[in-house]
Amino acid sequence: MGRQSGVRGAAVVVAVLLGISGCGGPGSSGDGKTGVTPGPGPASGTSRGAGSAPPAPSGAAGQPAPGDVLPGMVSAAVARTQLAALTTGKPGTMAGYSRDKFTHWAEQGNKCDTREVVLKRDGADVTQDAECRALTGRWKSLYDGVTVTEAAKLDIDHMVPLAEAWRSGAAAWDAARRKAFANDLTRPQLLAVSASSNRSKGDQSPDLWQPTDKSSWCQYGRAWTTVKSHYGLTVTDGERAMLTTMIDTCAS
Repeated sequence: MGRQSGVRGAAVVVAVLLGISGCGGPGSSGDGKTGVTPGPGPASGTSRGAGSAPPAPSGAAGQPAPGDVLPGMVSAAVARTQLAALTTGKPGTMAGYSRDKFTHWAEQGNKCDTREVVLKRDGADVTQDAECRALTGRWKSLYDGVTVTEAAKLDIDHMVPLAEAWRSGAAAWDAARRKAFANDLTRPQLLAVSASSNRSKGDQSPDLWQPTDKSSWCQYGRAWTTVKSHYGLTVTDGERAMLTTMIDTCAS
């Protein structure tokens, strides 16, 4: 899919070691990116368009709407409309891909970077030190339903992994758009999940990997579709079919 640790110095080492295998270490995102610097993923020889923005998301100011754990979510009906409008294409190649081309984690002010902002947003009773690092808190991982109480055991996942984005259109973007994509706090693109579920996902698309907790499929399908719709990324036939299955698990 796309396709992080409280100790930032250690995260760098982990990133180097895990970047080879394509897995994300503590402080990493969904496609094996570390909390300090994203790592490599797929590249695309096929470029996809930027596309127009979808209807305004329900979550405001980067906060989840009632019933959802992710910000910027749309209803199942809107997600179906978005999905139908996505262009079908074949995955591009990995040629030229590097996570370094998707700058993150970006500074968000008050000594906080994108990772720490997401940890604070997604957790309960989160305390932070003077450097904005999460010290204590409680997080429920959407993908596997596991409750995590140590920030070092969480990864920040990119719903649509950087590598998957590259294969489906981001290869043609400029650096500013890639940075915006990798640090998007407005749409349902970033979330704190258990490190094990994130690394299981890797940079795979929904037809190749699904959350083990099926109660999350409704949110997952809507989130993935919304992100791809906003950024004008393409989908494969298999990806579209599984996204349809996931969205169909929604109550309405």
